Amino acid sequence: MSRSDQKRWNRPIPLIGDTSAAVERAADPAAWAFDAAARDAFYAVAEARRDIRRFRPDPVPDATLRRVLQAAHTAPSVGHSQPWRFLVVRDPSLRDAAALMAEREKLAQADLMDEERGRRLRDLSLEGIRAAPLGVVVCCDRRTPATGVLGRATFPDADLWSCACAIQNLWLAARAEGLGLGWVTLFPPDELGALLGLPEGVTTLGWLCLGWPDELPPSPGLERRGWSRRLPLDDVVFADRWPEADAAPPPSHLPAPRQASFAAPSPDAVVAARDGADDLLAVPGALGVLDAALDRVLAVRPDGPTGGCLVLAASDHPVTRYGVSAFPATVTRQILDATRAGVSQGASAARASGLSVLALDAGVLPGPGTAPDDRPDLHDRLADAVRVGGPRGDLVTADALTDVAARLLMEAGRVAGEHAAEGGLVVLGEAGIGNTTPAAALAAALLDLPADAVVGLGAGSDAAIVERKHEVVAAALARVRDRPRTPFELLSALGGGEFAVLTGVILGAASRGAAVVLDGLATSVSALAAVRMLPGVAAHLVAGQRSRERGHPAVLRALGLEPLLDLRLRAGEGVGGCLAAGMLVTALRTRAETARTMPKP
Repeated sequence: MSRSDQKRWNRPIPLIGDTSAAVERAADPAAWAFDAAARDAFYAVAEARRDIRRFRPDPVPDATLRRVLQAAHTAPSVGHSQPWRFLVVRDPSLRDAAALMAEREKLAQADLMDEERGRRLRDLSLEGIRAAPLGVVVCCDRRTPATGVLGRATFPDADLWSCACAIQNLWLAARAEGLGLGWVTLFPPDELGALLGLPEGVTTLGWLCLGWPDELPPSPGLERRGWSRRLPLDDVVFADRWPEADAAPPPSHLPAPRQASFAAPSPDAVVAARDGADDLLAVPGALGVLDAALDRVLAVRPDGPTGGCLVLAASDHPVTRYGVSAFPATVTRQILDATRAGVSQGASAARASGLSVLALDAGVLPGPGTAPDDRPDLHDRLADAVRVGGPRGDLVTADALTDVAARLLMEAGRVAGEHAAEGGLVVLGEAGIGNTTPAAALAAALLDLPADAVVGLGAGSDAAIVERKHEVVAAALARVRDRPRTPFELLSALGGGEFAVLTGVILGAASRGAAVVLDGLATSVSALAAVRMLPGVAAHLVAGQRSRERGHPAVLRALGLEPLLDLRLRAGEGVGGCLAAGMLVTALRTRAETARTMPKP
């Protein structure tokens, strides 16, 4: 039954939370706005906010105080941590002690300024600390470790910023009530904390004088006193990057030959993919991580994939001479030949998931086996890249690839990616005995991690092999430490044939609007190199699985991807990616055939 023939069901309206539907939000994107009078009132309050220094002694009603504190408490906070604590100070002795502290610090700071600015600072009145009927000290409880709060691991001071947001809310609410507020930060934080009995780990953001104003300033006080002037808005709003005259140098990118030119899906495409699931007869996000992956696939290919292809790249690695693998290098040739014959584990998994297979020789020692019978031009291009690319190094004493080889292999991979993208879904696989060692080295270099953080067991390895891998990766990282660290340079120095080819495949497939399903560490680190070259690639990626390799989770985090599967696979060859692709195809069909609902009446 086609979607147009399906019966439309009444949309289930949740009893809590957001009751709107995508079709309603699309019809009127501005429907959430307040009316004109409310908007005008808000902007008037924001414009009229002032830093008040003179106060009337009249008391502030408790109900009014509670309203402005409630407004402060509704401020946004990192990870919804609500780190603010509001200390309302009425005790005259505490206010006298705080005023003395502030006056002393004001004079100390004035002595450090030039004569004119120092004189202006000495003229600044701090009498509000004593005169205002209330003091409000906004404290930040920082005792929760930053890593335990969503958003603070990367910005440890975001809890302080949250408290600053609370102060702004309080200030605007006070202005709307007709109250004045003055923010005084002329305190040594430790002294103010000791005065108020704050425990270790709790700090203050200064002192807020709160009460009825004894001045009605038409403009900010420091501006009136010639301290400074408000900058024009256009002087503080920039487009995309910091102004060129004062900007840091842009990040290095690969000037690749015939570099793919494309952008990530447009916002319209991303929203349309999400809206397509909004009218399903199902709870939002019913398929969990799969729903997010489906939205990503449909954003890059709105009509949905019509097919898919496993692209497997294989290469030998001279680094195996250091005993970093449990298997002989000849196994790579066996896997490549078995894949071309359609009987390797990767090819079998691809077939079970309805995928075609394209096996690419990125530098495997010659041997008897199955010759490729598809795309001879592509295989000739790869053979030429291997032939003219020059010697391959062992990572420890020499680069894995010459620049010539890396560029030619990437270009061949790009052509392969464009070809494989026709169906809309490209799954990556690799075969290369010993290639978890260059994968770990490349991941460490791209992420600036030590060898310990990325070296894992690999297929069939024991503790002695892992130790040798660690030594090799550490030596390789030391060798390139002072070298240029563009993604291309690192790919040449630490990667290998399949890494260069897969990086090109990703660029080519993404340029043709395909979704690219990653497999294990080797495919993911190739994707990381591609993303560092062209950030728009990231929107085309889906993490098929998380492997057992130690460095794989760190690479996936760097790509911003959550894996669909976590089966502790060691197979390689794209097996995990094929299993994930089969699940994606099933989920796409599930979404397409699920009943649709009508908007609420």
